[in-house]
Parts: sequence; structure tokens; C-alpha cells
Amino acid sequence: MGRSVHSNDEEHETKDIASVTSSRRHGSGETMHKVGPPSKNNLMKEFKTTMKETFFSDDPLRPFKDQPRSKKFVLGLQAVFPILDWGRSYSFSKFKGDLIAGLTIASLCIPQDIGYAKLAGLLPQYGLYSSFVPPLIYAFMGSSRDIAIGPVAVVSLLLGTLLQAELDPDLNPIEYRNLAFTATFFAGVFQFTLGFLRLGFLIDFLSHAAIVGFMGGAAVTIALQQLKGLLGIKKFTKNSDIISVMQSVVGSARHGWNWQTILIGVSFLTFLLTAKYIGKKYKKLFWVPAIGPLISVVVATFFVYITRADKDGVQIVKHIDQGINPSSLKKIYFTGKYLTVGIRIGAVAGMVALTEAVAIARTFAAMKDYQIDGNKEMVALGTMNIVGSMTSCYVATGSFSRSAVNYMAGCKTAVSNIVMAIVVMLTLLVITPLFKYTPNAILASIIISAVVGLLDYEAVILIWKIDKFDFCACAGAFFGVVFIGVEMGLLIAIAISFAKILLQVTRPRTAVLGKLPRTTVYRNIEQYPEATKVPGVLIVRVDSAIYFSNSNYIKDRILRWLTDEDEQLTAQGLPQIQHVIVEMSPVTDIDTSGIHALEDLHKSLHKRDIQLILANPGTAVIDKLHTSKVDDVIGHDKIFLTVADAVRSCHPKSTIDEV
Repeated sequence: MGRSVHSNDEEHETKDIASVTSSRRHGSGETMHKVGPPSKNNLMKEFKTTMKETFFSDDPLRPFKDQPRSKKFVLGLQAVFPILDWGRSYSFSKFKGDLIAGLTIASLCIPQDIGYAKLAGLLPQYGLYSSFVPPLIYAFMGSSRDIAIGPVAVVSLLLGTLLQAELDPDLNPIEYRNLAFTATFFAGVFQFTLGFLRLGFLIDFLSHAAIVGFMGGAAVTIALQQLKGLLGIKKFTKNSDIISVMQSVVGSARHGWNWQTILIGVSFLTFLLTAKYIGKKYKKLFWVPAIGPLISVVVATFFVYITRADKDGVQIVKHIDQGINPSSLKKIYFTGKYLTVGIRIGAVAGMVALTEAVAIARTFAAMKDYQIDGNKEMVALGTMNIVGSMTSCYVATGSFSRSAVNYMAGCKTAVSNIVMAIVVMLTLLVITPLFKYTPNAILASIIISAVVGLLDYEAVILIWKIDKFDFCACAGAFFGVVFIGVEMGLLIAIAISFAKILLQVTRPRTAVLGKLPRTTVYRNIEQYPEATKVPGVLIVRVDSAIYFSNSNYIKDRILRWLTDEDEQLTAQGLPQIQHVIVEMSPVTDIDTSGIHALEDLHKSLHKRDIQLILANPGTAVIDKLHTSKVDDVIGHDKIFLTVADAVRSCHPKSTIDEV
């Protein structure tokens, strides 16, 4: 009995194989291959394959294969702490490069951190705190050799805007600060969770065009807000949109501006922009814009101190707490009314910080030809922000300007972050009292010169040339940030990105194919005007998987192609269409709705005495057609390997291949 069943299975399998390889000869003398159902995969195996490709496409467990338990333990530690891997080959020559790079980015980050903290609505020392602990954590856990960690302008602005929508930092300074730590904690949790669950692909849903627009809008908003410090305005709007800011600037023009402050701010802004231009034009002078901010702070502070310009209305930093990061674990809201607010703000800030850091890491990894594990990066960034929130830091991430300087300065490994953190630590322990007379105008100048690089007009022009819908996403994000606010601009960027995805999924491209002369190749007649249509045959290519979201559209679009074609043939007095061939090479998958749409299409064509023919359906598609018995409805002899085979079946005695 067992043998009989086994024999029947073998016979059935043989028939399936025969259906795949069966062929017929036609006048052209070429073999026509037919398409049969593939061998059935085990359900569990198919599920495991799908899950692996979704969450483990980079095959992270490959190094552990066939290794002894002790070796697996070491590899596991190296996976969590990459420094244990590359640290074994670390040398003095590499340290020299990292030392120079670390000192260079430290000179850039110290004045920037003070300004960025004010941008986030926090006291200056919190910016310095955020460039001490997070870079140390990242150096041990991160996989990028070039990224420089610390506060950045865009995230500082976003965090400050979201926090100030809930609390006034002047009226509720303690609650505001604690909410910042809470948001930082949950930003880290959000980042860590994405990386640990290997959901890093989710951040790719924010398109490059939307990010360019959002960054550009944020740069304009940040620069406008610095007019308060640059012009010496005391009463300034807390809104970030351009209309509110300009009203505040113009409204205070008569009595609110301070000429000494303007002189300091404009002079040093000119110096910083000139230094930036020199560094960009002459690559070997990259250090000029890197040390420019620190030189500006030293000179401006000394100038204010000896002239006592602060008594003439020049606003100064006044006081920065001395000492390294105090503990803030007990200041995080794990309960109460601010918990949900902290989670929401943290998730938004964490996503933007994550997107920026991963983009920067991938950019420099490509330049140096090494690989970045996006999920490991997220775990590292999440861990450093979780620890940072417990040590008086706010959201830190990768800084593009500092990473570029780090790269140009010749960094070799993440040790440059450790060097930078040590310099910041020494600054906190020794130098902070010297910043007392630093004018706010110089901090405003430093921030404006830093965010100028976020206005990537070349990328905008390229986006316009390549994809107009992408340009709409870019423009929508930009104007949303500038005219409405940072949070709304981000929402617009996300909404337009998703709208593009939905549009592409629900309205996939289709094309009518024609035959290239003297070949058996069929291509889009719009792309290849020399391609000719086959008499009595309409060949349509579907350039997408067929799902519930687009199945009815695809069916209706094919019928509209047919209607348009018949009208043209009638006007020319030519025979009507008798065969519709659907080229399915690009159709990677099909679901139940897609199956029903094919059935409906077959019925509609059958009523018009038109035969539906399928060409080159993939493994997943033919498997589902076979399982649903739709191939029986359409006809096994109406499913072909190529369009040429399908056309020959419509004209078996013609010499169409010779045309």
C-alpha cells in the first residue's frame, strides 16, 4: 500500500516536471517552453525563509556557524562591543590619527554644544554633558569609524520645540529639564528596541527627499531663531515659524536691538563663514573652519571681558556649572502626567536622531569601503541615550559637520570620540568658569554658520530633475517646517513619504509592449518607438506585485488599454484584438485579491471572445495560480515562458520572428 502511494506521488511529480519542460515546434523552428507549477515548499520552511529575509537579511549569525561554545561567547561579546574586535589590531599610528581628529572635533564641539543646549531650552552645561558620556558609550558599541557623537542642531531644535509646547523653561525650569531627561530616556528605548528587534528598515520609510527638505527647513528655522542672540533682542517669540519670528524681529527694531551685540555677531559670523569657505575650497585647510568657533569664542569672550560690554547691554552666558555629569536617574518621570508626554517626544526626537546618525554612518562607511550594521548602530545609539539620560544628557546623535571634520582630520577608529570626550571632561572640570563672559551673539554666529551646510540646494535641484513627486515631498517638508513648525514639518515629511509609497503600490506602472525589429525581444513602445505591435495581439506588462491594493486598478487598466487599442484599430479599419498577453516577469507576488482580479479579467475578455494569455509568471505567482486552480480556468496551454512563445501560440504558422 505504501509503495502504491509513493508510486502515485512520483507519477504526479513526473507529470509536473514534464509540464515544465514540455515543448512544441513551430514554423520558426524554435522550442516553445511551457510553464508548470513549481515543487511545493514545506510551509514551515517557507515561513522561516520569509522571516529570515525580513529580519535577518544580513545573516548576522553566519560567523557563529560551526564554532565552539567558547568562540561563540567571544564573538557574541564582539558583536555587542565591536571595540573588542578592532581593538586587537589597534596601533600607535592609528592613535596619532585619532588623537589629532579627536582634538580637532573637540575644539569644534565645545562652543557648538553650549549653543545647541540653549537651542534646546537647557542650560549650557547640558550640551557639554551630552558630548562626554554618549561618545564614550558609542566608542565601545558603535560600528562606525568616522561618526562624531554629540548634540546636533536639528534634534536640539526639535526637542526644544516639543518640550516648550508642554512647559515654559523660564517658569518651570526644573520640570522642563526633567522632561528633557525623560524624553531622552525614551528616545534611547525607542532606538534600542528598533535595533534589538531588527526593525531598522522602518526608518527607511522616511524618504531621502523628505529628509533633505526637513533638514533645510530646520536650518532656516534655527538661523532665524538665532536672530535673538545676533541682534541682542531681549523679548523674543517662543514660536519657531518664520512669520512669528520676523514679526518679533521687526517689532523690536526701534528699541530692542543692541548695536554692540550686532557688531560682535556680524563680525564673527563673517569670519566663520569665510573660514568655512576656505576649508571647503582648500581641503588641506579643513582645520581652519574646525578651530574657527573656538577662536571666535576665546577672542569674543576676551573682548567682552576687557571692555565690560555686558554693562552696555551685550548678553553673556554668565554661568556654567563646573564638574562632570551629575546623576539624573531620579529626575526621569517614570510615572505621572509627564510620562506619556516624555514617551511621545522621545519617540519623535529618537526617530529623527536615528535617521540622521544612520545616514551619516552609511555615507562615511561607503567613502572608506567598510560595512555598517544598521541594527547594531541603533542598539549603540539607544544605549548611549539611555545611559545619557541618567547622567544629565539630552538626546545625542551623529553630527554631520563634526563627522566630516573627523573624517578630514584623519580619524582611524572610534577612539577619536574618546579623545573628544576626555577634552570635554577637562573643559567641564577646569575651563567652564572662563565662559562666563562669552557673548550670546558669538554662540548665535556659531550655530548659524553650522546650519548653513544643512541647506543642500544641489540635492534639491537633483531631486527636481529626477522625480517631481520627490520634489513635492522635499518642498512640503521644507515649507511645513518654515511656516508652521518643526513638528508639523516632520509630520508633513512622513505623510508625503507614505503617500508616495501608497501611490506606487495602488497605482503601479503598466506598459504596452511591441516587438523590436529582427529580434524576439518585446519592449515598451513608448521607450522604443521602433517596436511594432503584433496584429490582433495586445501585450501588456505589469510592473508590480498584484495585491488587494492595486488588483482592481490593474484589471481596469488592462481593459482600458484594450478599449483604446480597439478604438484605434476600428478607426484604421484593421482587425480587432483577439489575444491579450500579460507579461508577468516583474510581478513578484500575487495575493487572493490579485487571483480574483485575474479571474475577473479572464471572464471579461472571454465575453468579448478574447483569449487571456500569461507570460513568464514567477515561482510565487505560478504556485498560487496552481493552488487556486486559476491556471485550469485560464488554461495550462495559455501560460508561457516568454512573450515570444506566447505570440507564436497566437500566430503558429506566421513568420513573425523574422520581422
